[in-house]
Amino acid sequence: MADLKITRRMGFAVALLVYAVDQFIKAIIIHGVALPVRRVIEVLPIFRFYWVENHGISMGFLTADGPVERWLLVLLTGAIAVAVVFWLWRERNKLDAAALGLVLGGALGNITDRVRLGYVADFLDLHFGDMHPFLVFNVADAAITIGVLLLVLRALFVRTPAASEKN
Repeated sequence: MADLKITRRMGFAVALLVYAVDQFIKAIIIHGVALPVRRVIEVLPIFRFYWVENHGISMGFLTADGPVERWLLVLLTGAIAVAVVFWLWRERNKLDAAALGLVLGGALGNITDRVRLGYVADFLDLHFGDMHPFLVFNVADAAITIGVLLLVLRALFVRTPAASEKN
């Protein structure tokens, strides 16, 4: 039982850290640097800050054009976050708990934006010359993506013994 508590705490600590870093960096971009929407700040030849207001979810899917759609997206992502909390609460594997923490922290960061601002603030642009393999994203999006990838990779490539094999 103590091991489950440690795993659970670690997952929620990862979520809290992701959420705090995401919101802190967004505050700096929006208020500290006061980066205007659609203005570009080149950081590296392959990386720049480029603030966009994302009214939908990934790749323009489910764009929230009005308040009803916006709150439906809040409810949808909130329901997903609740499901992740339940999964994390029962998770015994530390890597999976950390991955779920990444997903939860990212989801909460984007939900906070949508409730507070009416959109999700995206500002990270990774590019290779004129090639932009990724849409503009934020820390929360990166955490969600990494968390989901970790979960998928573990599900596909890591064999865990069945309950009957443990005995």
